[in-house]
Amino acid sequence: MRRSALPFAVVVLTLACTVGCAAGPSAATGASGATSAKTDLAMITREQIQELRFANAYDAVKGLRATWLSTRGAESFRYPTEVQVYVDGVHFGAVETLQNIPSQGIQYIQHFNGLEATSRWGIDHGRGVIFVSTRPQRPGASAPPPAPPPSPR
Repeated sequence: MRRSALPFAVVVLTLACTVGCAAGPSAATGASGATSAKTDLAMITREQIQELRFANAYDAVKGLRATWLSTRGAESFRYPTEVQVYVDGVHFGAVETLQNIPSQGIQYIQHFNGLEATSRWGIDHGRGVIFVSTRPQRPGASAPPPAPPPSPR
């Protein structure tokens, strides 16, 4: 006489759910760890710059995060874009201008990908932004400063 497969399927399904739920908190912890790792990859700290004794911001970015310097994604013939540089919230120019920023005064360098940069600074920032801060952080201040107001077009 053949037994029904239903009780066996219920046991397997219950076991799978139990194991999956038990892995949930550790998976969530891993996800937040991945987020903090991503945050670390988007920032170059003053300590990193001083430790390796870079001469300027360009050398620091090239030595620590060279991928920030390359443009990625589809290029538009009508609206060509490149990675933009901001120093203390002021537009500084293209990537080459990083060579004009001495490393001694840099507090941190942060990279914003194309999507983040476009939502923060506008459509002509689709290749990303390298944000350089030369101002010392005040205790309790968040980095980087708040987004500038949208410019009227």
